[in-house]
Amino acid sequence: MSVTDSPRSVIRLGLIEGDGIGPEVVRATRVVVDEALAAAGASAAEWVEVPIGHAAIAECGDPLPERTLSTLAGLDAWILGPHDNASYPPEHRTGAPPGGAIRKRFGLYANIRPARAFPGVRAAAPDIDLVIVRENSEGFYADRNMFAGAGEFRPTPEVAMSIGVITRDACARIARQACELASGRRGRLTIVHKANVLPMTMGMFRDVCYEVAAGYPALAVDDEHVDAVAAHLVRAPADYDVLVTENLFGDILSDLAGELSGSLGLAASLNCSADRAMAQAVHGAAPTLAGHNRANPGALQLSAAMLLRWLGHRRDDAALRGAADRVERAVAATLAAGIATADLGGLASTSEFTEQVRARVHRR
Repeated sequence: MSVTDSPRSVIRLGLIEGDGIGPEVVRATRVVVDEALAAAGASAAEWVEVPIGHAAIAECGDPLPERTLSTLAGLDAWILGPHDNASYPPEHRTGAPPGGAIRKRFGLYANIRPARAFPGVRAAAPDIDLVIVRENSEGFYADRNMFAGAGEFRPTPEVAMSIGVITRDACARIARQACELASGRRGRLTIVHKANVLPMTMGMFRDVCYEVAAGYPALAVDDEHVDAVAAHLVRAPADYDVLVTENLFGDILSDLAGELSGSLGLAASLNCSADRAMAQAVHGAAPTLAGHNRANPGALQLSAAMLLRWLGHRRDDAALRGAADRVERAVAATLAAGIATADLGGLASTSEFTEQVRARVHRR
């Protein structure tokens, strides 16, 4: 679909259930998205189910079949459930895990991870409301920082090495994402780096972010070392608005921020480029919970709201943006009413929580 399509043109969404609790939270998310689209007057989604993980191994002999990737290429966006590659047969544990391979294949260079406390949820930091913008394509992550092969290797049995890759272009495009996001929030951007010990790589990241931010004179921009940010997040998270950082640092800090806000069960994220997007909760597959109707679907539902908003902005479609608002408000209202799953100290099952969210989608 192109950006010139009419606002009510059909949206074709990939549905990737994944492993562990993935099928439960993905189905719970689909129900809420369908309800929100209808309530907002948007076109219904055309859902296309594609397998990864154990289901794909059983069906195709591969945790990420080429058929899945080809199908995704023809869709507008996707919702990805968690995968459990550690439990795959040994011959399928090498190489990138499915989520990382999808991000690399489609150039999803930005990982947007909000963290905010919700009324009704006990949070270590009740005033937290920030977004971490994580560069998603390079850095020290060995599964995505090389054109071919991996950036982690062992030249001898006693030595293991890892290569970190930082490029000017990747720094500039993630900085633009962060600046645009901060411009629509409270207008403050913090560049997170470790240039004091990695002056070439992290120094380039910091400097290029400042160069890009100079084109946004209304923003208040500063920078901090990643270890200082970790301490500052615990002490005074309300001081932050939007943080932009490289891959590894963003992964770690966003998990910390998610826990400070209440639970990784509510930690949403969006992987995107200029023309592709994938909703993916921050948490893992939690295989011990699988099949027990106990998993928290909130994180993936909130991730799907981010996906709808991304599509709404890209298509200039107010109905899609309205559907995103409805999902976010419904999740928040459900939590504020004291309805929560076990990870948040509540008694609701996955399906009970989802039905409560679904009902609140229609409230204004």
